[in-house]
Amino acid sequence: MNTAGKLSAYGAALVLVAGGAWAIGTAVGPVTGEAGTRGGEDAAHGDSHSGTVAETAQPGLPAGLASSRGGYTLTPTSTTLTTGTTNAFSFRITGPDGNAVTAFDVEHDKRMHLIVVRRDTAGFQHVHPEMAADGTWTVPLAVADAGSYRAFADFTPTGGQATTLGVDLAAAGDFQPRAHQPSRVAGVDGYQVRLDGDLVPGRTSKLTLTVTRDGRDVTDLQPYLGAYGHLVALREGDLAYLHVHPDGAPGDGVTRPGPTVTFYAEVPSAGTYRLFLDFQHAGQVRTAEFTVPTAGTTPAAPPAAGHGDSGHGHR
Repeated sequence: MNTAGKLSAYGAALVLVAGGAWAIGTAVGPVTGEAGTRGGEDAAHGDSHSGTVAETAQPGLPAGLASSRGGYTLTPTSTTLTTGTTNAFSFRITGPDGNAVTAFDVEHDKRMHLIVVRRDTAGFQHVHPEMAADGTWTVPLAVADAGSYRAFADFTPTGGQATTLGVDLAAAGDFQPRAHQPSRVAGVDGYQVRLDGDLVPGRTSKLTLTVTRDGRDVTDLQPYLGAYGHLVALREGDLAYLHVHPDGAPGDGVTRPGPTVTFYAEVPSAGTYRLFLDFQHAGQVRTAEFTVPTAGTTPAAPPAAGHGDSGHGHR
């Protein structure tokens, strides 16, 4: 294929991705914050590095809805991904002075947590980039399917507050959206994980996850990121990133290594949330996925051809 042909094919692929993203946005509807903008975010200024518009969070809104917050900005080197191969995804966190931040506190055993998920919450990944001396973070990143993805950088700058910033990434190709039915039991690699507890908007909710294998309780979970489990919660629609806190810690003399792992979640609004539990057993990290409406929320009708929740790998 000549150069012009290649460019035409690539352009057509991008159109398919954009169309799929538009379809999701249309189905979900506009997400508004206090000021009535998408997710409460303002298009504050141009991003000279990535060619995208930086989204600035308003005070009081959930984390991850914007690429800029509290003077810190997430700036990716590129906002495109290629399916079927490993991408060297890199980014910087710039501070209030406009320079790359190079000092970060260790939180949950790492200085940087990167969550990547497609906007329909498929293809969840939790990875840990490495930082170069100039403040550039890099991680091998592979995505299997085309679509619009959201990347969340979860970090604490030294001397600053815990911060989560988000940015959209695009993988060209034929986008096939997935719908997720409400689910409180997940199976992954022969393990079964059950979620008990209700999400109640506006207050702290206790969630208990029980891990079994072949019908037997798993009582020798291994520490992962400073706990016997790590839970990420995303609000369907705008993908607001919610902090979920584990109860207890390995070695504290109280917390047992299974079969239950307890978390406390704070959800800001009614709706449906996607929960991703990372747990480690027999030397391997696995992920169990759940789809949970808040208490009193009527779940959406099941899709004609749904997909089950499944586990994903980590690095």
